[in-house]
Amino acid sequence: MPIFALQPHPSTPCSFVMEVTARVDRDTDGALRCVYETRGDIARLRIPPTTEPVRTDGLWRHTCYEIFVRSPGSDIYDEFNFSPSGAWAAYRFERYRSGMVELELGQPPRIACERRDDRLTVSASAGASDCPGSPLQIAVSAVLEDQDGRICYWALRHAEGKPDFHHAAGFAAVLAASRQA
Repeated sequence: MPIFALQPHPSTPCSFVMEVTARVDRDTDGALRCVYETRGDIARLRIPPTTEPVRTDGLWRHTCYEIFVRSPGSDIYDEFNFSPSGAWAAYRFERYRSGMVELELGQPPRIACERRDDRLTVSASAGASDCPGSPLQIAVSAVLEDQDGRICYWALRHAEGKPDFHHAAGFAAVLAASRQA
């Protein structure tokens, strides 16, 4: 599983977080497997309480982890949001921030959360992609909320200007085609 180091957006510093990484892979049917690890003073991070794995809009307003995926050269992309609570969201966009519809998944993503004093690990596995035999461009990101309600944005790569995980500049890595059984 490749490991990606996320960077804080310069306009939203987060002094109590030392590092955010994500490991991302695909299984044989194209399902995404993501493991996000946040290191730092985790007591200062606002972590939503555990709930049933239910589709929920607006997860980006609080601590959550995200991945955006698209076929190379395509304007169409999918967005997955994974909350440490177990809530999730999945959307498809026709092009940059336009034509959004809920992405239908065969089953809800599986999300697990492990919290320690110095680390929060969120693991998620979400539905098959449309093209398991092809590589995908990915944008990996995290929204971290502190106990005072301040938000900081972390991403593999940030576009210039305000935080914007949908921007094409964020699709900074290529995930290989699914491994064959």
